[in-house]
Amino acid sequence: MRKIEHIGIAVANLETSNLLFEKLFGNPPYKQEEVASEGVKTSFFMNGPNKIELLEATHPESPIAKFLEKKGEGIHHIAFDVADIVSEIERLKKEGFIILNEIPKKGADNKLVAFLHPKGTNGVLIELCQEIP
Repeated sequence: MRKIEHIGIAVANLETSNLLFEKLFGNPPYKQEEVASEGVKTSFFMNGPNKIELLEATHPESPIAKFLEKKGEGIHHIAFDVADIVSEIERLKKEGFIILNEIPKKGADNKLVAFLHPKGTNGVLIELCQEIP
C-alpha cells in the first residue's frame, strides 16, 4: 500500500453534506458521480493532498443505506492506493485477511476496488484502490 487514497464518509443527504464540506474546505467538490453497481452517489473533495469521498445511498438495499441505518452518518471506510490490486489481494489473503470481493470491481473516481472485511481490521472497512489506466 502506497498511501491513503481517500476517506469515505457516509451521509444521509449528499447535497446538504456537499454544502457543509464546501464551507469546511473552502471549495466545491471536484467530482460527483453515481456508482449504480454499489447503489451510491458520491462527491469528492480535495483538501491539500487529501481526498474525502461523501457517499449517499441511492436505494434502501445499498451497503451505504445499511451502514446509515446501523451506525448513522460518519466515517465509512479508509481507502489505500495500491500499484497492483490483484497481487495486493493475494498478499493480504495469505496474511489471513478476509477479502469481501476477491475480484476487483469498478468503483468511483476511475478506480478498481476491493474491500477487506472490518472484522479483521479492528472494525474499519478498508478499501484497496488502483487507478484504471
